[in-house]
This record gives sequence, C-alpha cells and structure tokens, in this order.
Amino acid sequence: MLGLPPVTQTLILINLAVFFAATLGIRLPLDALVLWPLGPDFRPWQLLSYGFLHGDFSHLLFNMFGLYMFGADVEQVWGPKRFLNYSLICVLSAALSQLAVALLMGSGSPTLGASGGVFGLLIAFALLFPNRVIVPLIPPIPMRAPIFVALYGGVELFLGVTGTQAGVAHFAHLGGLAGGYCFIKFWPRGRSGGRRLR
Repeated sequence: MLGLPPVTQTLILINLAVFFAATLGIRLPLDALVLWPLGPDFRPWQLLSYGFLHGDFSHLLFNMFGLYMFGADVEQVWGPKRFLNYSLICVLSAALSQLAVALLMGSGSPTLGASGGVFGLLIAFALLFPNRVIVPLIPPIPMRAPIFVALYGGVELFLGVTGTQAGVAHFAHLGGLAGGYCFIKFWPRGRSGGRRLR
C-alpha cells in the first residue's frame, strides 16, 4: 500500500474503511448511498457514492485488486488530478448506464460497487500499455491487454443481454468501460501525462 500512488491508495483505503465500518456495526446511511433507480429513493449524490460500497468481502476484494493492478500504473502516467477525474467520470458513466437500463427494464433493485470504475481503468490501461501481457484466472492464457479488455467486454455484453448472471450490474460495467473510452478519446489533444493516446 505504501508504494502505491496517492489517489489509488486513497481510493482503496476509503473503500476498505466504508466496508469494515459497516461490517463492525457502525451506523452508515447505506440506503441513501446505494444507487437506486430513478424514483422516490434516488438522490443525485448516489451517482458517485454507490461506487464506494460493496455487498460482501469477495466483491470488495475483486474490485480493490483491480484498482491495485491497473490503477497504479495509470495514475503514474497521468498524475493524481487527471487520474482522479477519470476515475470519477467512469463511476458516473457506469451509474448513468445502469439507471438507463433499470428504467428500460423496470428494475427496482439498487446498485453498489466500484466495478464500473474498475472497468474504466481497464480500458485506460489497455490504451496506455497495449503491449502488456495479462494472464486472467479463467482461462489462464496470456494475452495482450487490449485483447483481454475486448474479450472481457464481450463477455459482459453477452451476460447482460442474456441475463444469465442475475444480481450483477453488467451494463454498469459496460458503462464504465464506454465512458472511460469516450473520455480518453475526447481528451484535449497534446500531452496526456507524458504519453499521447491515439
């Protein structure tokens, strides 16, 4: 943790603190912080606050591992301010995607988790480090980062359309991925933390 860049470290610590505070029985207004579909329970701050909440430890662990694996390298290239702005934009775009899908599908369930932001980090990592090799757990086949992200995004789209994995906000994941991609592509041209993004 001490070797991580500041924003990545802070985001991980905030997520851990919120999760363990709720686990230890510290009263938090969780119902007001999760992302509710548009309706009487929705509040504007939920567009960001939901990204710091997790349903169980495995959910938290998976997202924080993704933030650790991909966020640190992206922040070192872009710097803290740009990285923070990007991360929040990805969480926001994931929330907007989930709200749109919930409205179309008539869903009344809340959403929580940093997964949408992590998916945004995946696309940033793939664009910044296209020759890096990633070995996923399933299948354990080495592949370049852009191929990994494309396959992962395809799986999420399939699962979201078919509804074969209930209880997972696949379209929020895709919203974070798409929002991150658009944010990078529409970034003002010129230097982007030391690297040009094409």
